[in-house]
Amino acid sequence: MLTGKIFDIKKYAVHDGPGIRTTVFFKGCPLACRWCHNPESISCDTQRLYRKDRCIGCGECAEACVENAVQVSGQGLQWWPNTCIFCGTCAGICPGDAVELIGKTMTVESVMAEITKDVLFYDQSAGGVTISGGEPLMQPTFLTALLDACGKLELHRTLDTSGYGDIRDLLDAAARTELFLYDLKHMDPDIHLAMTGVSNAMILSNLEALAKTGTNIIVRIPIIPGINSDAANIERTGAFVSSLPGVNRVNILPYHGAAVAKYHNLGSEFQTPKIERPSQDFLESIAAILEKFNLNVKIGG
Repeated sequence: MLTGKIFDIKKYAVHDGPGIRTTVFFKGCPLACRWCHNPESISCDTQRLYRKDRCIGCGECAEACVENAVQVSGQGLQWWPNTCIFCGTCAGICPGDAVELIGKTMTVESVMAEITKDVLFYDQSAGGVTISGGEPLMQPTFLTALLDACGKLELHRTLDTSGYGDIRDLLDAAARTELFLYDLKHMDPDIHLAMTGVSNAMILSNLEALAKTGTNIIVRIPIIPGINSDAANIERTGAFVSSLPGVNRVNILPYHGAAVAKYHNLGSEFQTPKIERPSQDFLESIAAILEKFNLNVKIGG
């Protein structure tokens, strides 16, 4: 039976495409952006998120663990990495919801069972389903099957992607998708590589190929002060987007630090801790640069 790795299904999403939507987050991403606001999406593996501030030290998780993989200490809970099998017992029994496993194997049918609960909201708001990540193109077979299942119900389908994937998979998805939210993070290949771990060559060429199909595309630019917010990069981005046939909508997304706690709870370190949220005036100045290229610019999702 065909399965995929999902790390979240968000109901009543209003920033991931038109109307009220259900957003399905695929786990696994080939990029490792230093500012990533969903660090739990990067690894393809199931991960454990431990919120120490919620832990009451009751020890119920340690008592329930048949693998003896959990230990209660003065520093909170500790797991033996060679013993834990990520069975989820500790997360399920924790009275304070301090432990959560991120990443669940699901079938197309089980994902659709969640999606169809909200069909009434889609109908009333001209909403639908958004598939996001992580990077959905890392699970192309599951992605195609899920898009087909949504299509059978005539649901509006949006794909949120970095564009980093096999062009054949991207075009297969395009044949089943009403809207793309396509991220552009930096135009300079060396800076893109340093900040995300991958080159932008495939991302840019895939966007050019996608635009030629006539697919409905909104380009989204995360504004990360000190990394991609300089006028030179914004101008290069504007020139590139304006050269794409049929593409003239751009959303600029301001960086926020809400995910910093996630890194700590995952046991990892946030790599760019000094980034500050851009001001509204600064965002408007970026929008003004892009608008010079005859682009329809919106601040926010």
